[in-house]
This record gives sequence, C-alpha cells and structure tokens, in this order.
Amino acid sequence: MRRPPTWTGTMSENTTASPAEPSSTGKPAKQEESFIVFLIKLVLIVGVFRSFIFSPFNIPSESMLPRLLIGDYLLAAKWPYGYSKHSLPFSMPLIPGRVFAGQPERGDVVVVKAPPNNDIEYIKRGIGLSGGQIQMIDGVLHLNGKPVAKRKVADFEVAVSPNTRCFLPDFEQQKPDGSPVCRYPRFEEPLPGGKPYYVLDLRQTEQDNTPPVIVPEGQIFLMGDNRDNSLDSRFPAVPGQGIGLVPQENLVGRATVMMFSTDGGAAWLLPWTWFTAARWDRIGKAI
Repeated sequence: MRRPPTWTGTMSENTTASPAEPSSTGKPAKQEESFIVFLIKLVLIVGVFRSFIFSPFNIPSESMLPRLLIGDYLLAAKWPYGYSKHSLPFSMPLIPGRVFAGQPERGDVVVVKAPPNNDIEYIKRGIGLSGGQIQMIDGVLHLNGKPVAKRKVADFEVAVSPNTRCFLPDFEQQKPDGSPVCRYPRFEEPLPGGKPYYVLDLRQTEQDNTPPVIVPEGQIFLMGDNRDNSLDSRFPAVPGQGIGLVPQENLVGRATVMMFSTDGGAAWLLPWTWFTAARWDRIGKAI
C-alpha cells in the first residue's frame, strides 16, 4: 500500500500573509524633533531680545534710593548707547568695541558692567561725561567748578519690610498706625540740561569731599542717588570698594520702566502673599 503524502510544514490558523504594520516610532520622533527646534528658536528669540532690545534687571541694594528700592524689577533699553560685548549674555566677545554708539545724557540711570572685573552689573546715575570736571565739596556736587543747587524737600519715607531695613536705627520711626518706616532726609538736585531728581544725604562721610576729577574721553562718572550708601566712581575701581571711572564700552543699557516690585514678604507656598507683597503703585512707572 502506498502511504498518503505527509505535510512537513507548520500549521497556522491564518496562512494569509499579514501586511507590514506601520512603524510606531515615526510620529513621536518627528514630534520630539519639532519640540527641540521650538526650544532652539525660543532661546534665540529670547537671546536677541535681551541682547538688542530690552534686558531685565533687579535692584539688589539701596544705593539708588529714593528712586529705586530693593525688590524692584525693571527693563533696561539696550539700543540708546549702542552695543558691545557687554550687551551679549556672559559678555561673549563677538562684538569688537562698540557699534551704533550713542552718548549717554547727564542724569541717565544706567546699567553697567562694573570695573575692574566687569563681571557684575551695577545701576547708577550718570553724573560726569567726557571732558567734564566732577568734585564733591561738603556733600554738594560741583560740575566744572560750579555747585549744583541742592534743595531740601520732604523726607523720603519707605516701609520697613523683609526687603527694607533702615540704614541706622536713628532713621526708623513709626507711623500713627504703629507701622515702622525708614525716614531719610531728601534733596532735589537738578543737573544742568537734565531732569531734576532726588538724592539722600544721611550724614557726613568721607565721600562728601573728593578731589576734582576730569572725565577722560570715552568714560563716564557714575554716582548712586543714596550718596552716603553707594560704591561708585568716587571710589577707586577695587572689587567691593568702588568702580572708578567707567568706560562707555561697559554700558549695558538705560533703565527705562518698572515692570514689577515686591517688598519681599511673599512665600511660595502661600499664593495670596504673592499679591499682598507686590508694590502695585510702583509697577509701570518710568525711571
């Protein structure tokens, strides 16, 4: 007898070939690539904005009282004085010298890279321009040998807060409602050809009398409005002691507008304090 032929292959419930399934990794990979491109574009846009249009700056000290308080956040316009390497993040040496240079005006509130190390940003008021002579005599500013009028006005008053402590205990007082404030003697000081502004003169200090200084070409003499609590061009350029005369190449921008201000009383885990700590009356003010 002949044996029936036997099947030596493997049995399958479905012998019809299945079409190839589409790759499950194509679409997510494309989405991931698009997200990376978006991040790169975002970083470039922010970098261009900060380098050439506006840069944010926060106030870390009381050297510019009464105009600027610790906890103020402002925008500095980058175009008024032109651009240098200090206009770029980390002062990247991509711009030689200063291009599209513009001259600061006397009385401008400027942000600079502070000498001698040029690694920290300071905010001060421009007092002396190229060719001018600057001197302090008994606490009175002298420009080109002539005293600048200094008129006593109402005292400056600022509430004591986590961001504000009085310079000395003698300046701390209480309002009728019992809340503590710092009260400082304030003076109006109108610069020739510039807008008047206010300064604080708290006591007799060594910087109330300085030798005459003629500002060289391409440099600027800066001072804080809080004359007795500011390390500025009245002191030699030594880290932590002063900045001396500042090259105009170190100009970062001109302080323009207040975008936010806080008294430091906010707590991250208490969202309502984000609003109660804000100094709403300061937001949006021109500088």
